[in-house]
Amino acid sequence: MVTFIPFGEKPNREGVLYALQLLKRNKLIDDYVIVEASRVELLPDRVPQDRAYIIGEHLATYGIIEKLRPKSLISVDAHTDLMHDYLDHGSWLAYALERRLIERAVVMAPVLMIPTTERTQLWTRRVKVFPATLRSRKVRGKWRAYKNFQTNSVEEIMGEAKKYLGEEIYLTVDMDVLRPEYKIARFQHGELTLEELLEILEAIKENFKIIAFDIAEISDRLRRSRLGKKAFFEVFQLLMG
Repeated sequence: MVTFIPFGEKPNREGVLYALQLLKRNKLIDDYVIVEASRVELLPDRVPQDRAYIIGEHLATYGIIEKLRPKSLISVDAHTDLMHDYLDHGSWLAYALERRLIERAVVMAPVLMIPTTERTQLWTRRVKVFPATLRSRKVRGKWRAYKNFQTNSVEEIMGEAKKYLGEEIYLTVDMDVLRPEYKIARFQHGELTLEELLEILEAIKENFKIIAFDIAEISDRLRRSRLGKKAFFEVFQLLMG
């Protein structure tokens, strides 16, 4: 079964319902359920234990993992979602780690690494970040490069992630990880092509047991984007296969 969660603002809600119609029209799903909630706190009691979730605002992932309680999580996303000011779509992963909904996490392919304001803290405990492009951080007064997808192979990064997380993971894929021409992201976008994203997802499938996954930040921009529809279909079919 596939669970559709039209959560968030109107563009996210409409985008998820449009994605449902697309998949039905192309005969890619038979069994599905729609779960609605006005607040993320309501989701754990409403979402079923499922293999696949199509969601609007990425904050909904917080409600899903509160229900499923996976030990480890991989997030493929243009953002780290590790801001630590208040619970929303930019901080859900930080609060999931802080509140022990998951034990460990890895973020793959982000391009936006830093807090939005000087007062915003960035959560760093029990999480590893592998940026899409070369990024550095200050460690004990010295600048050191993150392992990243620009200067390291996919195989190297998967090996590091597997040592850290173990074999069993929950996977969340934020479609804003793709470049702007896919016209999926409502706000900032990532730097991956569809081919690069599929390579990463194939490697995750090969290296990990995915207990469940979600495809996040689906919005009504999907309706007007030929490349966006193609990307959504290919990601969905790969993860369902």
